[in-house]
Amino acid sequence: MANFTLEEAHLLLHNKFVVILGDSIQRTVYKDLVVFLQTESCLTNTQLRSKGELSFEGDQLVEGGKLSNNTDYREVRQYHSPSHLLRFYFLTRIYSNYVESVLADFQTGLQPDVLIVNSCVWDISRYGSNSIQQYRENLDTFFTRLNEVLLPECLVIWNMTMPLGKKIKGGFLIPELQYLDVTLRCDVIEANFYSALLADAHGFDVLDLHYQFRFHLQHRAADGIHWNKVVHRRITFTLLQHIAEAWGVSLSPHPHPHKPQVPLEFVWRNLPVTGPGLAAPVQWERRGLPRIHASEMDFFLDRPVSREGDLLPGFTASNSNTNCPGGFGWRDGDGPRLQPQWLESANQTELQLRGSNNLVMRNRLSHSRIPAPYGWPDYRHGHC
Repeated sequence: MANFTLEEAHLLLHNKFVVILGDSIQRTVYKDLVVFLQTESCLTNTQLRSKGELSFEGDQLVEGGKLSNNTDYREVRQYHSPSHLLRFYFLTRIYSNYVESVLADFQTGLQPDVLIVNSCVWDISRYGSNSIQQYRENLDTFFTRLNEVLLPECLVIWNMTMPLGKKIKGGFLIPELQYLDVTLRCDVIEANFYSALLADAHGFDVLDLHYQFRFHLQHRAADGIHWNKVVHRRITFTLLQHIAEAWGVSLSPHPHPHKPQVPLEFVWRNLPVTGPGLAAPVQWERRGLPRIHASEMDFFLDRPVSREGDLLPGFTASNSNTNCPGGFGWRDGDGPRLQPQWLESANQTELQLRGSNNLVMRNRLSHSRIPAPYGWPDYRHGHC
């Protein structure tokens, strides 16, 4: 994942119209992007929970906002500056008469340069016993209509739904449907698979956020649905990287502005093997560096591949963790670790899966209707 500065985000989206369609998760994606175009600060807890406000960080509530758990809830927000235009539409269903009216806005008004969209949990939980089949049909209709309405140069990104918790509670899950919390997270996986294949078949890009955050569940909110500011800033960076790659924009590597720089001054001492393929716990010697939880190391170090001594994927150690497979209480940083004989196959798999954070990527040049005078040579390349 590339790290972005405020200046780079400004340059990448200069004179671009970005539209985001979706539920409350996508609304927070919109909010974090609005914040990041103005400051490198993250969203506050209050901002994460707020909805329907008249104004957020300089944007405006264009339509709706009257709080309701009904499927007819509407919320349209828009942020504009001298060089950026962002708009958000709240959806409770991927295709409906309301979605058709949104598409009519594009036909009669300004066409988006980037369209980021997701709709799933409302679709498969609030529209009756046949909701999953209807969701499949609506997806096909929606993608077909996008191809008919949008200009060919519009970059459409389908965000796959993020992992749900085992127990969930939220505005969309009314008490009458609380029994769905047992199976809904599995239904989301099936819906993700089908929607990704269908989006690809229609020629759209797919961003697999479910895969990206499957091992970052410690950042998920207590309701089992929403996520904290760390994940949403990471989603923003992932989307910006996807857009840059799709438009042929090269980015210079630079330090992450929000996380401590951690040179590998941690000394890893592999102890003798205590079982088939398993090493004894690895101890960390900290040399005055800030303490970082073992489960956060992958995020803070951005390691591309596995190395000898790495914790096996899925183990999130803590001082009193008893949630590891088998019920073992691993100490901080402890757990099964990769040994040399595993590295070759592990790295091949991770390079295939983690080498790119895009499930589908199609290179297309940006054809902005308002030519942007990019200031950096790297940003001039690939733009018309």
